[in-house]
Amino acid sequence: MIGVWDYTVILTYLSACTSFFGMAFAINNHFNTAIVCLAISGLLDMFDGKVARKKKDRSEEAKKFGIQIDSLCDVICFGVFPIVICYCIGIGKGKDIVGLIFLFFYGIAGIVRLAYFNVKEEMRQKETNDNRKYYQGLPITSISVVLPIIYVLSPFFPREVFFVILRFIMLAVGVLFITDFKFKKPSNAQIAILVLIVVFALMIMFTSQWLKWKR
Repeated sequence: MIGVWDYTVILTYLSACTSFFGMAFAINNHFNTAIVCLAISGLLDMFDGKVARKKKDRSEEAKKFGIQIDSLCDVICFGVFPIVICYCIGIGKGKDIVGLIFLFFYGIAGIVRLAYFNVKEEMRQKETNDNRKYYQGLPITSISVVLPIIYVLSPFFPREVFFVILRFIMLAVGVLFITDFKFKKPSNAQIAILVLIVVFALMIMFTSQWLKWKR
């Protein structure tokens, strides 16, 4: 079988599969579940690199494969998947040409960012074995935290106001993907905080869904 088949890519594949399920839920208007899938996909992606680095005897081919497969899955999980969620919610539908353009821009910016990251990361790994300390621009996985939080806050806004906020959030995140600034790679403690924020957001969504079901 072609490819690399060991534990270093398990979380990456699980992240992709979670996003596939999430897109199916979004298409069928189960947005709470879709958002949960996006958050879970992001959590899995936060740790796949740490798992891969635990394997000290990886070949150069395995390292390069890891870079490529991670970015290809990121295109699906944090590029295509958020666009599907936003479109199914209502952004870009009907006469909302502006919303559609913003979603297109977000997608292209994500692809450009990942392609650029692949080039820079491969060059960096040839020069050093040290862990990366900074990213250039906002990591594409950040949408797995941003979108769930915005979605959780949606009941506090009128529908049209929420749509305006969501459009500009997607535009702003896309711009930050390709803006050249240093973004410090989060420490384990910061990742734990992000996980707690996402878990808290998910708990709010589950509680809201449960209360609606009880009615």
